[in-house]
Amino acid sequence: MQRYIDPTEQLVTEIFVRDIRRSTEFYRRFGFELLRDDGGFVELTWEGHRLFLDERDGLLYAADFPQANMRVMVPNVDDYWKLASEMRARVVSPIIDQDYGIRDFTIADPDGFGVRFGTWLSDIKGD
Repeated sequence: MQRYIDPTEQLVTEIFVRDIRRSTEFYRRFGFELLRDDGGFVELTWEGHRLFLDERDGLLYAADFPQANMRVMVPNVDDYWKLASEMRARVVSPIIDQDYGIRDFTIADPDGFGVRFGTWLSDIKGD
């Protein structure tokens, strides 16, 4: 079967945010690159994969725990944990070695959406 489009464009996450500037800065500090900024809509990328931020007025967020999160695989998760701590990001799940083979943690972005950073344990331990 032939692919319809490039895999990096096949599945894109779009997050509705209250403050586009604050959210854009949050993701850019973690290394997302800016592709397009149309004022109330921003397109970011991570190694070719897209993340859309869409500013919406009147959004209500009631959950203490994110209803969804996205996972971003990085070569050294501890560096991102340190950055999250420096930024005083709200921790949803602290850094831990998971039984499924990934060292990861989850933080909430400024609007409460979960962002999970992880590294394969085999890459950390050199297995």
